[in-house]
This record gives sequence, structure tokens and C-alpha cells, in this order.
Amino acid sequence: MSPKAWYEATCTESGFICDTRQLAAIEELETLWLQLVEFKVKRNQFLGRSLLSPDVPNGLYIWGGVGRGKTFLMDGFYLCLPYRRKRRIHFHNFMAEVHHEMKLLAHERDPLIALANKIEQSTRLLCLDEFHVDDIADAMILARLLHALLERGVVLLTTSNYAPDALYPNGLQRQNFLPAIALLKRDLKVLHLDSDTDYRLLQMARDPLFMLTSDASAEFRMQSLFQRLTAGLHCVASAIQVGNIEMPVKRDAREVVWFDFNALCGGNHDQAAYLQIAHRYPTVFVSNIPQFNADNAAAARRFTWLIDVLYDNHVQLVASFATDLTVLYEASALDGEAQRIVSRLTEMQTQRYLALPHRSRGVSLTAIES
Repeated sequence: MSPKAWYEATCTESGFICDTRQLAAIEELETLWLQLVEFKVKRNQFLGRSLLSPDVPNGLYIWGGVGRGKTFLMDGFYLCLPYRRKRRIHFHNFMAEVHHEMKLLAHERDPLIALANKIEQSTRLLCLDEFHVDDIADAMILARLLHALLERGVVLLTTSNYAPDALYPNGLQRQNFLPAIALLKRDLKVLHLDSDTDYRLLQMARDPLFMLTSDASAEFRMQSLFQRLTAGLHCVASAIQVGNIEMPVKRDAREVVWFDFNALCGGNHDQAAYLQIAHRYPTVFVSNIPQFNADNAAAARRFTWLIDVLYDNHVQLVASFATDLTVLYEASALDGEAQRIVSRLTEMQTQRYLALPHRSRGVSLTAIES
């Protein structure tokens, strides 16, 4: 199925809003899809007959405001493309891998070129979601890595909240990153997805975000909202990697993740783990949040860390609770911190909070170890 056929089929689904600006983007993705399919056919014909190879198609750089459907369209394209050598990864995770791999390749004459060769061997299409630069180390690495990947025939499809010229604004030694910006503009087609509608906010506004576990329909309502937010593009993974540990999940859709409370706050996770989740996912679902008392004080403390991190990074929370927020903490556990968390939870349901842009920036990727 091509991206255009996929989008037309999705438009017929209940609750989905077909957007004319997204349709324009789909036309560009359809063109790239056809070019990649044709490239694969021609390349297979060339093998064994000639040392020449067909020209590799240029990629796409899709940018626009939050909630406009950039990731949704990228995911649809990725699923439609009949390639094995393809990879889709969040930009944060990609850069974390880059730093890690370069340490492993430190013995090479040029670790970055060795890494580019390694990526090229396994990847023809590289989809990078939420591309941005706010760290000088990343900026210097990307300037060379992007050039090396494109030179080796890796096709890039990226999404970003920023136009290429707005990347790494006021950054240290930004002049050294300008050639990378020029490269993106030259070798990728830049497409502005300028829809006036924030579809993520629209979906979140339709339903109550907090519900009672005792409500028999709570699980179904959470499933329905998750389905609408992800348009069915969720993964079947039972766990996600957070630092050096695997955390069990109910569902994962790259930009939306769903945890059970015990998996999220019942273990030994710290603020750093929650920070990674908050930076990676604009929306987090949590089921079966209990009432807090002296018996589950440790879990309550981790829940405090979680809510603080989600709140500070403008992550949208969908959750089911054992009790109403007014009695979330029993008298024995009700202190100043508890009252502050209830206040934040209340605010996180407001339209003002839901309209805030997700803060995925400012991650110190060079500090992440695998």
C-alpha cells in the first residue's frame, strides 16, 4: 500500500479528520515512496550487470508546529515502504547511539566515518523524528555525519518543529553548523506542514483525561483515546529501554506510551528515568494509580518525581485513579508535597496546560551511557 492509499483509507476511519495540508504532504511522501520503490527495482537490475548504480532519491525535511501530524505521516510512510534496510528512530535516541558508537569506534582512524559506513551498511532509509540541535557537541558531530551519510546514499526523512535555518539558534560556534543547514536545504526537499489545527490537542480535548479505575469503561476509554492519538500505529513491544533497564509497557507508539502504575512507580526508578521518558514522549498514559498512604510511601515519592518531571516538560497525562484527586492522599500521607502534586494534576487537565509545547529539548545526550 502506498502512503496516499494509506492516508485515504485512514480518512475513512471514525473520528479521523482529513486535513488538506496533510494531503499536500502526502503527495510529497507518495513521490518519495515511488522513487524509492523504483530505485530498488533498478538497483536489483544493475547488480551483476554493471558497476553503475541508479541515483539515490533525495529525502524530505518536514517541519511545522506541534500536533500537526508530522510524526503520524512519517510513521505511515515508514510502514508503507517495502524495504528491509530502513530505520525509524527519535532524534534524541539516535544521537545517544551516535555518542555511544563513537566511543566503541575510538580505535578507528576516523570514528565518525567508520560510524557512517556502519549505518550505510544496514540502512537505506533513515527516519529521524523531532530533529533539532541545542548542544555544541551534537552540532559539530552532525555537521560531518549528515554529509557522510548523504554521500553514502542514505536517504533521510526528518520531522522537526523548526525550519532548517532556525536550527541551533544562537548556538555556540553556530557558524560551524551552517554548512550542515545548507546541506539539508540542498539535498533534502524542505516541506512546511503549516496546518492551523493541533490535532493532538483536539483529540485530548474531546475526552476527560483522568478517570476512575472503578469505572468499568475506564480501560476502554483509555484504549480508544490511545488509538485515536496514534491512528493505530502503536507497536506491540512489551517493554521500552530507559537507560540501562527495560521498563514494561502496556503499549508504545513512539510519541505516546502507556504504563501500569506498578511498572512505572513500583520499582527503583529515579528522576533520571522519568526525565528520559518525559523527553521522549509528549503523551504518557498511566493505569491504576492507587490511593497513597503510609504503606506505599516509596511509590508515592516516585509518583511525586514523575509528576514533577512530566509537568515541567509539558507532557500530557492520561490516567486512571483508584480515587478522586481530592482524596488521592489519605490523611496520614497528606503534606505540602502531596497538596502540590494534586494542584499540578488538576492544572494538567486544563486547556492552557494542554496547549503548551512539549519540552523535548535540553537533553544532555553526551551523558547517556548504554
